[in-house]
Amino acid sequence: MNDLAANLRTWRDRLVPEQPGRRRAPGLRREEIAARADVSVGYLTRLEQGHATHPSPLVCAALARALELSADETDTLYLLAGHAPPCGERFSNEITPAVQRLLERFHDLPVLVYDLSWELVASNPLGEAITGLRSGNIARNHFLGESLYIERTPEQEDEMSASIVADLHAAIIRHPADERLHALVDELRAESPRFEALWKQSPVAVHSSATKTIDHPEAGRLTLDCDVLQVHGSDLRVVVYSAPPGSRDSAALALLLDRSRERLAVGDAELGEDVAQVALDGLDAEEERVGDGLVRGALGDERGDLRLARAQP
Repeated sequence: MNDLAANLRTWRDRLVPEQPGRRRAPGLRREEIAARADVSVGYLTRLEQGHATHPSPLVCAALARALELSADETDTLYLLAGHAPPCGERFSNEITPAVQRLLERFHDLPVLVYDLSWELVASNPLGEAITGLRSGNIARNHFLGESLYIERTPEQEDEMSASIVADLHAAIIRHPADERLHALVDELRAESPRFEALWKQSPVAVHSSATKTIDHPEAGRLTLDCDVLQVHGSDLRVVVYSAPPGSRDSAALALLLDRSRERLAVGDAELGEDVAQVALDGLDAEEERVGDGLVRGALGDERGDLRLARAQP
């Protein structure tokens, strides 16, 4: 019995019949699954016994519905049958709740979130501070522009180029109808001879932990570990930078975090002043005189009081 046959049996056995009655085995009978999937009992028997090993994608879809498989289990079924897992025509760059929590909780590490095309879709303040990026596309920057702060050796440049091209190849195979991917690849093939040459080679590369050298205008020269994490069940990648605790690089990250917080605090203060001024703009002369005094009293003379004042009704 092969893996496909074993999984089909396992998935069938776990299903609970609507009318259990007296059954010799757990789960649904083959006849019930065959009826649900609109396939013959004989064919399902051959699949479960390992005599048939390559059901068509259409049959895989029917079996996935009949066996009430999850998305991950459906992908497994297709792979065991020798097919690429099903996917949507367009990839999703929606930030999942888990990724949002990661951005918030890893506040002391630079974290950036990219989609399948390597477009930046989110980052925490330290991620923005360490890279100097609020938006943009890594593939486009790498082949047509330049990284703001990251330094690479020629070998690292080659590895980065190959991994980006491999990623875009895999993304288009998985989402062949996504016009965003095709537009990016067409642009890079037209504008970058290096990308065009690599694209024709169809390189295969896997992201692994790497060490990045960053020449930062505020923190100086940093050496950081860089890990690329694939978010299971989504089309997102999370890039995390870190440094050994107690190292000079770790201290530099802490300094950048403090400075990014200071900038955010100043931004909140300026926003608070703007909100207060908008409120005063709608008052007549007498109301403005009284309101101006109230706002000054609520806000205080120091910028540090502004964040608290903004929370007042």
